[in-house]
Amino acid sequence: MLERARSAGADTQLATEFRSALEAYGRGENYFNDGDTEEADSYYELALMKGELLEKELAAIKAKRLEEARLAEERKRAEEERLAREEANRKAQAELEALAQKERAQAEEAARAKRAVKPVPKEHVLVSTYTVRRGESLPYIASQPEVYGDRMLWPLIYRANRAQIRDPRHIWPGQVLKIPRNLSREDIAEARRYSQDRLLH
Repeated sequence: MLERARSAGADTQLATEFRSALEAYGRGENYFNDGDTEEADSYYELALMKGELLEKELAAIKAKRLEEARLAEERKRAEEERLAREEANRKAQAELEALAQKERAQAEEAARAKRAVKPVPKEHVLVSTYTVRRGESLPYIASQPEVYGDRMLWPLIYRANRAQIRDPRHIWPGQVLKIPRNLSREDIAEARRYSQDRLLH
């Protein structure tokens, strides 16, 4: 029993108790060698009791160390899991920030592209007739993009509608005026000269 205790580390971990057990055994040996078996037996029994206590204490120490090792392993595993969670959270946060930055960049690029796109000028369909509305004049009608886009060309409208316009200063809502097309340069130049001599508002 004492040899088992020694091999289990009793001589270092429980040095005092181990020496006490050895001394009890040694005294039993001495009494046995002197022929006093009764005294020897009492020391052998004492050494046996101390040996049993040693084994129990060694078992308790071993169990405690195993429990400490288990707890340490659990703490280590918990710490590794915590670090892994933190790393996963950092990566997720980094991915979210990268995605948000990408979306911001795309939005800025779209805004720049939108600003860069020049508005397509509206195409005005040239009309061959025009219905007069309240408050309009021949220069105003001539200035409309779908007519001539030039208020100085009102004489062209006046001449084409002499049948219903007596005075170019007076036109009426609801009148449908013809708008001459296929004009020559001479027609346009002459209309401008005429309008300069007879300014209308």
